[in-house]
Amino acid sequence: MTRAKSLFITLYLIAAMAGTAVAIYAVARQGASSPWLGALLVCGAPALFFTRIFVRPTPRTSRHVPLLLLAALAGSAWSIAAGGGWAAAVAVGVGLIGTPLYLFWYSRFARPETATLRPGTALPAFTLREDGAEVGSATLTSRPALWIFYRGNWCPLCMAQIREIAEQYRALAERGVEVLLVSPQPEDNTRALAARFDVPMRFLGDPGNAAAERLGILERAGLPAGMQALGYDEDVPRPTVLLTDTGGRILHADLTDNYRVRPEPAQFLAVLDRHGVGTPSPTRSAA
Repeated sequence: MTRAKSLFITLYLIAAMAGTAVAIYAVARQGASSPWLGALLVCGAPALFFTRIFVRPTPRTSRHVPLLLLAALAGSAWSIAAGGGWAAAVAVGVGLIGTPLYLFWYSRFARPETATLRPGTALPAFTLREDGAEVGSATLTSRPALWIFYRGNWCPLCMAQIREIAEQYRALAERGVEVLLVSPQPEDNTRALAARFDVPMRFLGDPGNAAAERLGILERAGLPAGMQALGYDEDVPRPTVLLTDTGGRILHADLTDNYRVRPEPAQFLAVLDRHGVGTPSPTRSAA
């Protein structure tokens, strides 16, 4: 089923962009009474939605994006009422079929069938890579850590989440928490990403998604179809956030059930404070 999602998202994006272009041309020739005006609303809404996500990445959207649904319903109704034809077919295909599938099927993750990351248990052992060298997970748990498993540089929501964490780095550092960012993407991509930030977060590689599979967060064929040409692995980790204490006990695990909804940094700080992990003293905070 994941491979079907991989193909769907690519086709949905192409249909929305192409439908917008065709509808703009048709409305310019036929006027505002054209059934293509409805198709323009239907296709233009997701086209603008994705353009905004890529141009101004955000770590989270609303869960159901009601404006996309409203545009899909209103535009489809207009196209059908104004004469139907190809305009109505495009509007119904993208709006009444594609948009609900994107919001309620593609965006969602099934509940993982694993108790591996249950809070209170020890983080399983696995191996990552850093600057070409192998790093065992045991060496990464000598201090409290915030682990973020992200899909790759191609994912704008992942990039926005990392930027948001970088902006909160001081609050985490005051608690002695190390930030560990893990992805299966090629090492050149990871180095390019690390160069964007001037805070000491650690960027680690998970070649072949071995760690993601060990932790039960691997999404088979989760890469949008066609992006393999850019060197990315077709399998990706589910966007996951873990908090571990010194020694590797799991304090918190966020295995999001919607790739568009990532946890707020304040949530991590609250968990750390609740467990008394590295809570800054008044003297240190004043400094």
